[in-house]
Amino acid sequence: MSRPPRFAITRSMIASGAVRLAGPELHHLRDVMRLHAGADIALIDETNIEYVGRIERLEPHQAIIALSDSVPRAAPTTGELILAAGLIKGPRMDFLVEKAAELGASQLITLLCARSVVRGPGAQRVERWRRLATAAAKQSLAPQRMALAPPMTVAELVRAVPQETFAVVCVSDGPPLSAILRKAAPRGLLLACGAEGGFDPVELALMRDAGYCAASLGPNRLRAETAALVALSIAAAEIHERSGR
Repeated sequence: MSRPPRFAITRSMIASGAVRLAGPELHHLRDVMRLHAGADIALIDETNIEYVGRIERLEPHQAIIALSDSVPRAAPTTGELILAAGLIKGPRMDFLVEKAAELGASQLITLLCARSVVRGPGAQRVERWRRLATAAAKQSLAPQRMALAPPMTVAELVRAVPQETFAVVCVSDGPPLSAILRKAAPRGLLLACGAEGGFDPVELALMRDAGYCAASLGPNRLRAETAALVALSIAAAEIHERSGR
């Protein structure tokens, strides 16, 4: 059975067993998906709680969604899957954000690397990334919305990672990432990928000293956004396979 389309809400929008959907989500429901009264939909709030609902009626400026009597459920998760990716230029970073959310990353950390061409995103760009991540999670039915952490340096990253998280830095040489993950079978995982030109020696030394495991993505030289998404794809596939065993 196919899953119903999903829309983003905040918990404050729920009142008396119903949700009033307006703004961009109403446009998506009515004008893009072309849904009508009686259609079943899913809703996900800012804490990754998912609700089942049915469109009760469509009004000019809002849709009234009646929630079912079933208990809201937390979206399933297989542990933290964090992508720490070097900040890159323009639409390539937008693409990375969108696809990372589709692939099921639980959090994206943008890294201000020594070799980054871009030195820091503005507030408008970060807000755009949040919209892209929310839309991608809805479209892909990812189990959770991807959180966006504030930009940080590699030195800040190694201090911020929880101790129980298995951390990997992607480099041009080293054992294959898939083999490392299959052996380690981590519950929580962080993947660090550099910006244009990769990490510099000082950054690599910081991660090595912090216990990061070096892993390769194969023989080809990949662009920064490609490397990050390949790493995330490999990790997501390994986690999915392990959770299905």
